[in-house]
Amino acid sequence: MARQADVRRVALSLPETVEAPNHFAFAVRNKRKLKGFKDFLVALDPARFFTQPHYNGFPAVLVRLPAVTARELKPIITEAWRCQAPQDLDTKHTTSRRRAVGRAQRAKG
Repeated sequence: MARQADVRRVALSLPETVEAPNHFAFAVRNKRKLKGFKDFLVALDPARFFTQPHYNGFPAVLVRLPAVTARELKPIITEAWRCQAPQDLDTKHTTSRRRAVGRAQRAKG
């Protein structure tokens, strides 16, 4: 079962991510990014993903932490970040991640 500490660790590891000062939420700044993935995720797996009327019109998807593992959080949060992040920031993150993976593979081999 995932915990809030797992969410915080993964979210804050992504570039330019900030935590809301007065509630448990994270954001990356980008005013012009299309955010059309919410309804798809909720329909895909309502046991894990949901939303509330409070979030109508806002691209937020909530995750039932008891329904996911800490390991599953990383791709979920990373994809949510990617949908919000500016394209140039996403490109820098992807390139940096690929380099780190390549270095790790060379070190093993």
